[in-house]
Amino acid sequence: MIIKKSEIETVAVKKSQYPPATMHEIAFAGRSNVGKSSLLNLLTGRKSLARVSGAPGKTRTINFYKINDSFRIVDLPGYGYAKVSKSMSEGWGEMMEKYLQERECLLKVLQLVDIRHAPSAQDVQMYEYLRHYGLDGIVVATKADKVSRNELPKCIKTIRQTLNLSKDDLVIPVSALKKTGYEDLLDVLDALLEAADEQEETLE
Repeated sequence: MIIKKSEIETVAVKKSQYPPATMHEIAFAGRSNVGKSSLLNLLTGRKSLARVSGAPGKTRTINFYKINDSFRIVDLPGYGYAKVSKSMSEGWGEMMEKYLQERECLLKVLQLVDIRHAPSAQDVQMYEYLRHYGLDGIVVATKADKVSRNELPKCIKTIRQTLNLSKDDLVIPVSALKKTGYEDLLDVLDALLEAADEQEETLE
């Protein structure tokens, strides 16, 4: 897949603000500062499509990006930032939960984890939640440039064990800085969308 066109379509805090469910959506979930915005900019080839912030907990909305006029990438609020008030954190959680449970055009949620560290308790909780709703299966290990080639297999094994991944679940190491791994991820997204389109054609 080559992304030729990308734009921010909608910024939402509630269901009534979502764009019409007229195209497939693939969402990004992960801890604050795991690199969701950087990954989105890398995939689209645009340096500032998503604002990259040095301040964790900055994404407080569900951001819908229209890609190639054919599908959306949805950036979910980052979780796990300690300096956010409990009420605000719960508000994000509720907003995200409603989206994940009720959005009919949502195909898959990519969970982003920092490759340098074992996934946190919140990462594990998030992946179990995605598994419960059948949205699991793809983990993106960000900041892959921060570990050596020799360390990479060990880091991936730690992610697999901590999140209790099945052999079919994918772990895709990506570096926004070195611009590596994103082509593999685009291939996976392409296959997801193709399979969804074929399924729809079968049902028609």
